[in-house]
Amino acid sequence: MATATTAAATTSHFFGTRINNLNLGSGRIQARFGFNLGTKKARPPPKKAAPKRPSDRLVWFPGATPPEWLDGSMIGDRGFDPFGFGKPAEYLQYDLDSLDQNLAKNVAGEVIGVINETTELKPTPFQPYSEVFGLQRFRECELIHGRWAMLGSLGALAVEALTGVAWQDAGKVELVEGSSYLGQPLPFSLTALIWIEVLVIGYIEFQRNAELDPEKRLYPGGYFDPLGLASDPGKIDNLKLAEIKHSRLAMVAFLIFGIQAAVTGKGPISFIASFNN
Repeated sequence: MATATTAAATTSHFFGTRINNLNLGSGRIQARFGFNLGTKKARPPPKKAAPKRPSDRLVWFPGATPPEWLDGSMIGDRGFDPFGFGKPAEYLQYDLDSLDQNLAKNVAGEVIGVINETTELKPTPFQPYSEVFGLQRFRECELIHGRWAMLGSLGALAVEALTGVAWQDAGKVELVEGSSYLGQPLPFSLTALIWIEVLVIGYIEFQRNAELDPEKRLYPGGYFDPLGLASDPGKIDNLKLAEIKHSRLAMVAFLIFGIQAAVTGKGPISFIASFNN
């Protein structure tokens, strides 16, 4: 009885190479490993249907063509992403090269599919997003930075109007005269105030990151809506749009405040007053 020679069994592993932009040759690579017993035939990646753009859609610049991943479904989406930071990640699945020991032949692995990134949040308070470059995370960062910019812009104007001290010089005054707020002394040292801010803001951020509902992470409501402005479902979208517009305007305004202070050394009010001299 003839003895058949059996080739050594090979195990196929899958790994995905993250392709952010096939044309630009992105260097970000991520590997995904798994097991698959058997042989699969290669199949081409599925084609995505181009999103429909309504003729009356507002864009950031007249005549600009928004990228396909900014389809206008998000509040305040004007199709502005010139560097493609928000492009959803795609992972191409490949078979590893297989070795036929009888023929001493190494067969290259082929593309077997595509995996798209997920928008689900992980229950990790420090980093709930599995994808650093994602639209949902970008929107959250935009809102948080915009809210701080609105507070900062208002604070810079209010401090200079009430005390005559420019916002960039307020820290210098407190180092000399002690901690104060709008010219009124505080019963804390500057060091104590810094520790209070670090602990309070750190606790708030930890609790916010523990929230896994994307809507509540952006718009918590409750104590953050004491006037009940968002209680009317018909006005929620208008309020969200107004907030994102004011946030973007405030971020640009505070950037101008910073450039203005670095170049002229003046606050926004004193700089405008200098035009009358």
